[in-house]
Amino acid sequence: MKFGLILAVAAAASFAAPALADGKKLYMEKTCVACHGVDAKKPLLPEYPKLAGQNAKYAENQIMDIKSGKRANGNSAAMKGVLHLVSDAEIKELAKYLSEIK
Repeated sequence: MKFGLILAVAAAASFAAPALADGKKLYMEKTCVACHGVDAKKPLLPEYPKLAGQNAKYAENQIMDIKSGKRANGNSAAMKGVLHLVSDAEIKELAKYLSEIK
């Protein structure tokens, strides 16, 4: 009986919350690629940052600050316009992905 209960709980948990997309997929879907380049190394404009290899926590904090309005300098207005489409969990996943790009 315990095994059946464990399976039922596991099955319910798998349906309860959709799996978070991987960082690379999010990078493409959330339009990061448009300004920061396919490989996050060649941004559209020279003043946009290269994101490949960035420290994950730093990147997460910067994105969260732009999303909240705490950071409003430079070109952050362009990002603010799309960040309402990105959840906090997705930001964390994006930051992790960026940190892993060599």
